[in-house]
Amino acid sequence: MTGQETAAGADTQGLAWFTGAGLGIFIHWDHIAQQEVEISWPIVGRSIGRDADGSPRYMSVEQYHSTASSFDPQQWDATQVAALIASAGARYAVLTARHHDGYCMYPSAVSDFGVAATALGRDIVGEFVEATRAAGLRVGLYYSLPDWHHSDYPAFTDADRPYRRERWPREDWDDYDPGVERLRRSSPEAWSRYLDYVREQLTELLTSYGTIDLLWFDGEWERSPEEWDTDGLHALIRSLQPDIVINDRLLGHGDYQTPEQGLPAELSDTPWELCLTIGEQWAYRSDEPRVKSARSLVAQLSEVVSRGGNLLLNISPDANGVVPDWQRERLEAIGDWLARHGAAVLTAGPAPQIRHYGPVTAGESTIYLHLVYLPVEELVVRGVPVDRVSSVRLMMTGEPLAYRTGGDAYEVAGVERLGDLTIAAPAPSGSLIDVIAVELEPR
Repeated sequence: MTGQETAAGADTQGLAWFTGAGLGIFIHWDHIAQQEVEISWPIVGRSIGRDADGSPRYMSVEQYHSTASSFDPQQWDATQVAALIASAGARYAVLTARHHDGYCMYPSAVSDFGVAATALGRDIVGEFVEATRAAGLRVGLYYSLPDWHHSDYPAFTDADRPYRRERWPREDWDDYDPGVERLRRSSPEAWSRYLDYVREQLTELLTSYGTIDLLWFDGEWERSPEEWDTDGLHALIRSLQPDIVINDRLLGHGDYQTPEQGLPAELSDTPWELCLTIGEQWAYRSDEPRVKSARSLVAQLSEVVSRGGNLLLNISPDANGVVPDWQRERLEAIGDWLARHGAAVLTAGPAPQIRHYGPVTAGESTIYLHLVYLPVEELVVRGVPVDRVSSVRLMMTGEPLAYRTGGDAYEVAGVERLGDLTIAAPAPSGSLIDVIAVELEPR
């Protein structure tokens, strides 16, 4: 799901809420939760998840789609899920309205492949939007540009394997061969129908549920911007929801970047968001082999916010619509941590002038030092406006910490002196990550 192009820049007022939101929750979910494999990717013969012996989880296209009609998550409760997300301290949530597999989580007039055709007969997207909004969260929807089930795309078959990521002919691919067609192409007539289908579904999603705050595109790598008609899609979206925030995977457009599963070596000055799984898969799996600890997730959140981004943390309900206990526990732990340390993350931003061995964030008159590693005896913070330091405390307990200023301070533009602040190392409080708050006198 990696984006290939950076965001084109802010073109919406919606970025006012998105920038500095801190934490969002991704929800990857559809009928494939019944089979516990990765969402969509087995269709093209790729699987992020692996069996216990390390072998990839491959299956036929027919087997993948075999559970589409039996999807019946009777225990899905959008209100409870939204409450869990809100209690975790998140500001927004994003649900997969339709992933690459083409399965619609809402009743679409142009598709009979989805929840509307099952015994469930409910509008999962509608329930999610209503509950998320009622919980005071911003509403986001994920929409895949490709549909690997749609006949006009054309639909993928087992014969289309092996899958190649570089799907459209481009001379600048290192292994480009003009004599090799990398994608079974639609006829011009079929492709025109497919684009009409995409436009109609986007119109449904952006006119049926009131204000949608964020639109999360994916799958952009399979076609060129011209084939997708990204200019036309962007114009349509803006005509329907002028202030919606769009990610960078609508090629040539978008308000923010979307690295995933790890931070890139360099980040531009545009807004960004790291999307991250708690386990290995995006979709539900009961036997996840590698699950991130709550401490590592909080450390990632601190790092992301200290660099000016948001963390979009993924959860994946099971076949019954229940968020797994191990995911729920992680969200609850994050929420408990933010209840004591939220000011260091949810109302703070980067502090690039401050140099410290861990992440640093800052509010209007407070510098926050995130202790992702335990200090020994004392810690030194550089670039602090030393003449304005009024107190230093451990956020978890409120304990005041001894400190001193020293070394050669230097003036910045004749306004104030910056120098070293040395703080006595506190004993660990038992918090997932301790945070030291350095209070400053107003200028």
